[in-house]
Amino acid sequence: MTTLLICLCGGLGAVTRFVLNTSIQRWWNRAFPLSTFIINVIATFCAGIAAGAIAYHTVEQGTYLLFVTGFLGGFSTFSTAINEMVSLIRARRFAVGLLYICATIVVPVVCVALGWWVVSVAR
Repeated sequence: MTTLLICLCGGLGAVTRFVLNTSIQRWWNRAFPLSTFIINVIATFCAGIAAGAIAYHTVEQGTYLLFVTGFLGGFSTFSTAINEMVSLIRARRFAVGLLYICATIVVPVVCVALGWWVVSVAR
């Protein structure tokens, strides 16, 4: 039953990603892949909150699995980010590509740390 619920949550995450991605792309027409970046920032911040919550025993393991493995697994899109990095470099958009690479590595780490911090303060 847990596996089925994780699959359902993953599907919900993927649909949420699609809706958010489409919405952002409608008004963002620049080389920087903002929609993927925003999605991954949200996902890593939420993952940090979830990791802090499980570490401080404020949520159950099953809830954590449904949210992180299921929903956030379907919502976040690291493989798309990597593909966009390679595409920017191949298109010789070196400055945007380098900015995107750095931002995609640094900002999510900060977001996870902020998520942990939010949970620790809320305790």
